[in-house]
Amino acid sequence: MRQVIASPEAPQAVGPYSQAIKVGQFVFTSGQLGLDPATGAFAGEDIVSQTRQALHNLDIVLQAAGSDLAHVVKTTIFVIDLGDFKTVNQIYGEYFESAPPARSTVQVAALPLGGLVEIEMVAVVE
Repeated sequence: MRQVIASPEAPQAVGPYSQAIKVGQFVFTSGQLGLDPATGAFAGEDIVSQTRQALHNLDIVLQAAGSDLAHVVKTTIFVIDLGDFKTVNQIYGEYFESAPPARSTVQVAALPLGGLVEIEMVAVVE
């Protein structure tokens, strides 16, 4: 059974997609930018603030689905500059200190709204 997940505490979708979809014991998130849900603006103009906010937003969406960051099995990170990889990696490591999920990181030409980083996740719901 397919269930749409939406949290008012996370940024609203900027297009025709859901924040996440729950199917069985899995939740698949859409990519999250570093947008502050209260203002709709980026949490900052730098990679640090946008990465932290994107991870926070994902945690909120996962909680709305009955999961959390501890149950993430796969992430994909999109950055517009792989020169930011070390910084993103350091922040990411703060959220996944032990037994981190599988991950891919790719550089892209651009992200929606001019973002610097976008992150999506797949997690287990127990």
